[in-house]
Amino acid sequence: MAGASGAQRVSHTRRQSMAQGSSRRIRYAVVGAGNIAQVAVLPAFQHALENSELVALFSSDAEKRDVLGKMYGVRHTASYDDLEQVLRDADVDAVYIALPNTQHRAFTERAARAGVHVLCEKPMATSVEDCEAMIRVTDENHVKLMIAYRLHFEEANLRAIDLLRSGRLGEPLMMSALLTQQVRTGDIRTRVDVGGGALLDEGPYPINAARYLFRDEPTEVFCYTNEEQDPRFKGVDATAFALMRFSNGRIAQFGISHAASAVSSYRVVGEKGDLLVESAFGYEKERKHVLTLEGKTEERVFATHDQFAPELLYFSKCVLEDQEPGPSGREGLADVRVITAMQESARTGRPVKLEAFPMKRRPSLDQLIVRPAARPPAPVNAPAPVQG
Repeated sequence: MAGASGAQRVSHTRRQSMAQGSSRRIRYAVVGAGNIAQVAVLPAFQHALENSELVALFSSDAEKRDVLGKMYGVRHTASYDDLEQVLRDADVDAVYIALPNTQHRAFTERAARAGVHVLCEKPMATSVEDCEAMIRVTDENHVKLMIAYRLHFEEANLRAIDLLRSGRLGEPLMMSALLTQQVRTGDIRTRVDVGGGALLDEGPYPINAARYLFRDEPTEVFCYTNEEQDPRFKGVDATAFALMRFSNGRIAQFGISHAASAVSSYRVVGEKGDLLVESAFGYEKERKHVLTLEGKTEERVFATHDQFAPELLYFSKCVLEDQEPGPSGREGLADVRVITAMQESARTGRPVKLEAFPMKRRPSLDQLIVRPAARPPAPVNAPAPVQG
């Protein structure tokens, strides 16, 4: 396999999958060992063993490489400079990129040119141009690109989508969301050089939710941002409040913040009723639907599950069966183009119109994958983003 072109490596993967059938596992390298990788991505492999296995790990921190390599029985650990060599040595099929936002494009390009499929954390990148380059390089090298939208496989959100499609709420008219937390001093989310700020970090969640609930793309946005009078935030938006106009008169709004008490919810209001989804965007707590129809309210609780193993299972299946992933690069681009329009609106104080952006696929209930909740280990040199 050493020295094989991208096309040759993809053909190799496809031949093996056809020869070995369901016993074939996609061999992953996790690139980045920050908090999300340690408490969620790495533990998820235990629930994805049907078709996925962890074979390599990359970090600039030698202690992380040593401790995590032993913890997960990973023989191939290395710094980022050795990416291509280790991808060859470990016969890696796919990478999970869990790096700061500004590094997503560069490492996607490096992996794609090595013939390795890419599962990349969101936001996909910090600019439309970077997103388009990531799509282009994976297409040119015949590898798959998926953006890690874990809620596209999570039951409470998929049931909300299904409820709206059923027509029980009538025509959906408006959506309102809140996603806030208190970010600790020094976290990468507070740093402009690595693509920090509330819009890039938290914005993809309510933007993506509005898009999949309305099954439509926004035509115009307006946004206010606030850097706060707080030494944690210099050059990045600590708080943002935004409006999105959709076709048929639909409106979505959301408030996000790195400087506020923790809230995670959205509410969709239709002609006949409304649905409130609590703990909507996180992965550590149970979720709840509060559905009101004709003046009667009913509640449904969804247990906590592993939201990262389904991403691995789904992406591996796409690779093995040569299928295009649902949350593709175009899905990631759809959100980033909205975020960059909101950044422009915040700078100019004016609404920004968006060009038409057709989408062929939307998340649906047939993507539901349920796995038991994983127990996160104590992270190594990777504190949680929130203040203690």
